[in-house]
Amino acid sequence: MVSRVEHPAAGYRKIFDSVEELNEAIPAEVIGTIPSWLGGSVLRMGPGLFEVGGEPLNHLFDGQALIHKFDLKDGGVTYHRRFLRSDAYVRAMTENRVVITEFGTAAFPDPCKNVFSRFFTYFKGIEVTDNCSVNIYTIGEDFYAVTESNYITKVDPDSLETLKKVDLCKYLSVNGVTAHPHTDTDGTVYNIGNCFGKNMSLAYNIVKIPPAQKDKSEPLEKSKVLVQLPSSERLKPSYIHSFGMTDNYFVFVEQPVKINLFKFLSAWAFTGATYMDCFESNYSMGTWFHLATKDPPDYLNSHRFRTSAFNIFHHINTYEDQGFIVVDLCTWKGHEFVYNYLYLANLRQEWEEVKKAAVNAPQPEVRRYVLPLDVHRVEQGKNLVSLSYTTATAVLHPDGTVWLEPEVLFSGPRLAFEFPQINYSQRSGKKYSFAYGLGLNHFIPDRIVKLNVQSKETLTWQEDECYPSEPMFVAKPGATEEEEEDEGVLLSVVVKPGAQRPAFLLILDAVDLKEIARAEVDAIVPVTLHGMYRHPRTEQNNQDTS
Repeated sequence: MVSRVEHPAAGYRKIFDSVEELNEAIPAEVIGTIPSWLGGSVLRMGPGLFEVGGEPLNHLFDGQALIHKFDLKDGGVTYHRRFLRSDAYVRAMTENRVVITEFGTAAFPDPCKNVFSRFFTYFKGIEVTDNCSVNIYTIGEDFYAVTESNYITKVDPDSLETLKKVDLCKYLSVNGVTAHPHTDTDGTVYNIGNCFGKNMSLAYNIVKIPPAQKDKSEPLEKSKVLVQLPSSERLKPSYIHSFGMTDNYFVFVEQPVKINLFKFLSAWAFTGATYMDCFESNYSMGTWFHLATKDPPDYLNSHRFRTSAFNIFHHINTYEDQGFIVVDLCTWKGHEFVYNYLYLANLRQEWEEVKKAAVNAPQPEVRRYVLPLDVHRVEQGKNLVSLSYTTATAVLHPDGTVWLEPEVLFSGPRLAFEFPQINYSQRSGKKYSFAYGLGLNHFIPDRIVKLNVQSKETLTWQEDECYPSEPMFVAKPGATEEEEEDEGVLLSVVVKPGAQRPAFLLILDAVDLKEIARAEVDAIVPVTLHGMYRHPRTEQNNQDTS
């Protein structure tokens, strides 16, 4: 049972305040004892500057990218942060205004230009943001800060220096890719993005980037499109934030939140619309599950899976079992776009107003869907799912579609289990037991939750006026047996406004969510979205790729 907590002091508003970067790392005060095997770095991305030139940025995803690092060494911890030197940031600082349109904030006109020069600036085309504030992961031996556009930014994980802006369009036929790739044990990276397909219709490309090359060449130069999936609407692709992958299959969930391409190409270019203005919902579409094989790569167009409408941002895990593909997701009921509720004006309200707004938002649920690989083995109208441990169903309809109904693994009134993590190196694409997530209470992050996806039991870490971030699982070295799936720790950056040291790196035992240690710093840390753990010895990473 997950408790309800009120936040009358509204301390959560501090995680949406602008901060300054640090000139050098600052020491943390460690309370407890950090495990001797735990070292390396915790790298996190998030917004850190929420206004430019006295004008506010509107949406949570508009804040300029700030990279954070907690270094763990010999039982001690230091904290460092720097702003990403993206074109969006550098130009905003130089001109003291928003120069490149962000997710929910339109670029301000240059006061030095007259109306004609502004018109021709717009006419030249859309300038896509490179504000890579969402996640950080590796390609080959390099580290990249990413968002969901075609731009990724190479960074130095030691100094946090910005090294190089990379345009993925130079290497791949995609308009952008998700901030949640999947990574094989050999370092091969898979991702998905939308693209123009045949006859100028929209499609979705699954791409493959090879691991570090022996000849030290750039892996991106050898990247390729593996397989293309069709879009249900020709000029309105669905919003993609993540996807599923097993040893043999890719799973793409096509949701009813759509990008109106006409608005994107015309209205924005001429009237100063934002990314958010280009989204719309197709309430009649429902949600489609697309399936493709990995080797050889092929789209399975004979498998047409459909269910009722929901928003999807994060996959938890996807695996094969006895002729079925099990897909566990963090969902939000209905077709309305959840990002409509993540404007900063909403998130910074007093607690009672935050709750009122959240009542109107889609309801979150953790759901399990089961996709049968043999869709014609029983007669129409019968449940195709024969797995004994789930109540999820799949029924073949006369038109050839398979209608899916989920099993609900977690649900609470206005309480989301989001930003999910698993023991990725051991359990990604395989049957598993445990997921770890950030608890969002009316969109405010106020707890860490461990979910047993088999028993549906939960454990919770929570502390008064504390606001944690996505928990990252780090396996204890040598913990490879099945019964040791949760043998390790969870790492989360927590903000506690009003405390003497108002932020800390929290270290929990992943088995029982009991606190092992915390490393407190004399600095407020704004909200972080995703990140990774960088191992101290082999530099192999337990990445956030759920």
